[in-house]
Amino acid sequence: MQDLGTAERPTGGRIEIEGELTAPGALVQLVRYSFDEPPDITMRTAGKFRVDLCLSSRHRSARACFLDSWSAHHFERIGDLFMAPPSLGLAMRSDEARPFRSIVCTLDREPVLALCDAVPSLTDQVLQAALDIRDVKVRGLMLRLAEEAHNPGLASNILVDLLTRQLAIELIRYGVTVRSQDRPVGLAPWQLRMIDDRLIEVREAPTLAILADLCRISIRQLTRGFRASRGCSLGAYVANSQMQHAKRLLASDQSIVSIATDLGFASSSNFCFAFRRATGRTPGQFRQSLLRR
Repeated sequence: MQDLGTAERPTGGRIEIEGELTAPGALVQLVRYSFDEPPDITMRTAGKFRVDLCLSSRHRSARACFLDSWSAHHFERIGDLFMAPPSLGLAMRSDEARPFRSIVCTLDREPVLALCDAVPSLTDQVLQAALDIRDVKVRGLMLRLAEEAHNPGLASNILVDLLTRQLAIELIRYGVTVRSQDRPVGLAPWQLRMIDDRLIEVREAPTLAILADLCRISIRQLTRGFRASRGCSLGAYVANSQMQHAKRLLASDQSIVSIATDLGFASSSNFCFAFRRATGRTPGQFRQSLLRR
């Protein structure tokens, strides 16, 4: 990867500035990105907020990782409109090489902070929301800046100054709103599928670390997100899945010792204890009840 700073150059790609406007503490650029291969970019906007709105269609596979806050394998999807906070390293990747256009606005940190009494702390929830901003006011201001960059008119410098100041305020408001919600974000459908697909396998129960790695998030994000999505703890969900496997295997002629081994228990006695705790019956009693039926 190449560290690209504020004015990035994609590896194996090109950028073309189609229009540019400046204001005190702000730079607005209409940018066309072209790629020879799927981009893999690392950048750090030193002392600046960077806001990017894709004007065509961003790559569906586009994803990013805040290197100073997340693990190197934790990537989240980038929406059409995203923001990179000042001085945070950002790695961006995609599996596509289709060109696209964006309006990019960089705002100096100090003037933005001077407009507000408080700035929301950069929690995981705030950072995830920054990668996919769904705020009508922020989007409208960026589109107005794109229009002005494409076709500057009378007193453009004054208009851009006013628009970028309003943009800074709306971004802070957006962050405060996200932070005030303070609720865990549920897992994405693909992450829930990864968990269920792993639990379908008749083998030892996966650890939280294994499932977190499959979902490319931390264990804390995994457990909070799973509870938000399914309304129960992940540990209980995994344990119940193992007991369902055990019940199906006990309906066969497989020995209890063999079942315990297949399900990853250290011994048949450990399996019997876990099964009785979950069902109120020993594996032998459960098998006998099936035979009576």
